[in-house]
Amino acid sequence: MNWKQLLSNKRLGKEGTHKEASEKRTDFQRDYDRLIFSAAFRRMQNKTQVFPLPGSVFVHNRLTHSLEVASVGRSLGYDVADILLRKHPELAQTTIAEIGAIVSAACLAHDMGNPPFGHSGERAIQSFFSDGEGHKLKQELPDAVWQDITKFDGNANTFRLLTHQFQGHRAGGLTMTYSTLAAFVKYPYASRFAERKPKFGYFDAEKDLFSRIADELGLICLEERDGLRRYARHPLAFLVEAADDICYEIMDIEDASKLHIISVEKAHNMLLSFFSPEDSQRLRTSYAMVTDQNDRTVYYRSCAINALEQACVRVFTDHEQEILEGRFSGSLIGHLPEPMRTAYEKCAEFSKANIYNAKVVTDIDLAGYHIIYTLMGLMTEAILNPSKAYSKLLLQQASQQYELQATDLATRVMAVLDYLSGMTDVYALDLYRKISGQSLPNV
Repeated sequence: MNWKQLLSNKRLGKEGTHKEASEKRTDFQRDYDRLIFSAAFRRMQNKTQVFPLPGSVFVHNRLTHSLEVASVGRSLGYDVADILLRKHPELAQTTIAEIGAIVSAACLAHDMGNPPFGHSGERAIQSFFSDGEGHKLKQELPDAVWQDITKFDGNANTFRLLTHQFQGHRAGGLTMTYSTLAAFVKYPYASRFAERKPKFGYFDAEKDLFSRIADELGLICLEERDGLRRYARHPLAFLVEAADDICYEIMDIEDASKLHIISVEKAHNMLLSFFSPEDSQRLRTSYAMVTDQNDRTVYYRSCAINALEQACVRVFTDHEQEILEGRFSGSLIGHLPEPMRTAYEKCAEFSKANIYNAKVVTDIDLAGYHIIYTLMGLMTEAILNPSKAYSKLLLQQASQQYELQATDLATRVMAVLDYLSGMTDVYALDLYRKISGQSLPNV
């Protein structure tokens, strides 16, 4: 792969058109702005990141998480661009200086397709079809669609959200640039290739769109099976992944401390473990005059994020050739130098055991799973029997942009997933309560 081809400002759905001469923003900056002002982005403020949505203590939701990831991604991108321009002065006339804008926009979009209640919502959708009520549809749906829905993944749903032409909407979704779309696709292959874990980059309905983008950008095809291709990642996808990895691991430690799931001292020790003993002591000493523990946490967190960002930049630029040749294995985080790599692994292990399995988290997972599973069952029954009185009432709840009345069953099933995954946690809970008779609209 080569940088000149990889950095394309061609816009999906508006190929062959040009922006007006009066437009001062770059195409990649316009990607960022389109996402910021989209309804799907706003809805993320009401979607759980890890912990329950805030009561007296504010913790991260999908929106604040995405903004922070975009900030780290921008730093990663611009620092990488600076080094690449010094390594390859012949790229000075390309858009390589805008890598930070591309990565930042891709980071902003990376969670937009996640259903309510995060991974719990994903699992509810998967199990509804794989071993639940929806299994009866297996013989009625194309195998490619069945693979998509039994392995339903928020990553693929994000690509659909940004590119799919919903009813009444213009072609190309938000008409993003090819490079931004490719940069957030962490798994550049269809669900058929998702064998070890249910992670893939696009649904069958959007496979031709991704192939068009991959061919335009010159992404390497690593494998072809039954007419489907598994591609090497766009190089910038490694930076998007690193920004996400850095933010969720570090910020979740801070949130857990605020919610008293772990002690402040434990949080400080974890954040300072990314440094050598000498540097760790120096950081403690330099901030010794601050007595507020929360301020200390913020300071140590910012130091950890900065150190991880700089280390990931070095990993990326050191392995640039392997990345361009599609030979780079794993993530940038996985190639960190010591003591950072061990510290990150220990933080991840501790978080899995003590934070993500904390009762306040699993209680939400349990409730969220049941809510999404129940709504899936009711909506699926409605599209299978649309003439029933109850089905008509349910279908009227959804916006007309969703193709719930389509003649093709696969299209209707995907429309149910579009509708449910677009909900916020609060909206899904509210609809569940209304349907189950637990609450009535205010009159």
